[in-house]
Amino acid sequence: MSRHDPPADGPPVDALAEVFHVEETRREGDRLLYLGRPLVGPEVLEREVWPLFREQGYEVQLAAVSETDPITGVELPGQRTALVATPRNASGSFPTVNVLTFLLTVLTTLWAGTMWYYVDVTGPLDLLQGWPFAVGVLSVLAVHEFGHYVMSRYHDVEASLPYFIPIPSFIGTLGAVIRMKGRIPNRKALFDIGVAGPLAGLVATVIVSVVGLYLPPVEVPASLMSDPNAVEIEFGYPPLLQFLAWATGQPLTYGNGLTLNPVVFGGWVGMFVTFLNLIPVGQLDGGHLVRAMLGERQETVAALVPAALFGLAGYLYVFADVGSNAPFLWGFWGLLTLGLAYAGPATPVYDDRLDRTRMAVGVVTFLLGLLCFTPVPFELIG
Repeated sequence: MSRHDPPADGPPVDALAEVFHVEETRREGDRLLYLGRPLVGPEVLEREVWPLFREQGYEVQLAAVSETDPITGVELPGQRTALVATPRNASGSFPTVNVLTFLLTVLTTLWAGTMWYYVDVTGPLDLLQGWPFAVGVLSVLAVHEFGHYVMSRYHDVEASLPYFIPIPSFIGTLGAVIRMKGRIPNRKALFDIGVAGPLAGLVATVIVSVVGLYLPPVEVPASLMSDPNAVEIEFGYPPLLQFLAWATGQPLTYGNGLTLNPVVFGGWVGMFVTFLNLIPVGQLDGGHLVRAMLGERQETVAALVPAALFGLAGYLYVFADVGSNAPFLWGFWGLLTLGLAYAGPATPVYDDRLDRTRMAVGVVTFLLGLLCFTPVPFELIG
C-alpha cells in the first residue's frame, strides 16, 4: 500500500475528498489512519465520514496522532491530524470482568439478604438463606441493564454486557452499568436505548414488589427489639409502592415485631434506582431522554437539576423533621449532577427531531419516575 492508497477494507480516498484532504493512509495494527486536514467543521465532517467507515466495519474519529521516525522508531516532534478508524465488534473474548463482578455482587447481595432475614452467618452456606432478597435485587438491575443492551444491539450500537457493582451494604450493590463503545447514530436510537432500561426495569420492579407483598412478613428477633444500641433502617415508601400495596390489598407495615418481607425491598431498590437513573442530566438515562427529546436545549434542564437537588437537600435540613441522611444524600447527588452536567450527554451523529410517539413515551416515562420518588428514601435510627 502506497502513502496515498487506502487500505483494502477502508473507504476510498475519493469518497472523502469534499470534506477531508488525505495526504497519507496507513495501517497501525488493527487501526486505519487517514492523515491530512479537514475541509469542513468537525460536526459536518463526522456526519459525512461516519457512514462511509461504518459500512466497512469501523468506528471513526478525528484525532491528533504522533509521528515516529521509520528508521529509529523515535517519536518526532509535533502531531498530525488524522481520521482514526478502529474495528467495530473487534473483541470476542470471554467477558471475564463482567462475570466476576456479577458473581461478587451475588455474594454481597446474599450477605445483605441475610441481614434482612436476621440470619446469623457462621459459614458460607448460611449466605444462601438470603437468596430471595438477592434474586429480587439482581433481577431488577439485570432487566434494567439488558433493556439498554438489547436496544443497543437493535440499533447496531456497540455496548458491553452489564458490569455489576458489588458493595457490602444493606443493599449489597451500587447497581450495574453497561459501557457504550460506539457512536449513537440519531436521536431515535439515543431515545430507544435510554428509555428501554427504566421501562424494562420498572416491569421487573413491579413484579418483584407484588411477589414480596404476598410473601409472609419476617419476625424481628426479640434480642434486637430490646437492644438499645441496635440501628433501625426506616424506609420511605414511594407512591408506586404504596399504590401496589393498595391494589393488592397487602399491608406495608406490621405490628408485634413483624416487618415486611425483604423481597419488597428488592422492589424498593428497583424504584430508587429508576428514579436516580431518570434524573435528566448527563449520561444518566434521563439525560439521554432529554437530549433526544429537546436536542441542545437539554443544557437548560441540566443546569437546573443540581440547583433543584441542592434546594431539596437544604429544605430537608432546615425544615423537615428528619435526621441528616436525606439532606446528605441529595446534597451528594447535587454535586454528582454538577459533574454530569459539565460532562454533557451523549451526542448523536444525526441530530434530527424526535417523533411525537417517542416524545409522549418520554413524558410518561418521566412521570413513572416521579412515582418512584420519595424525599426521604431511608433513615438510620438509633
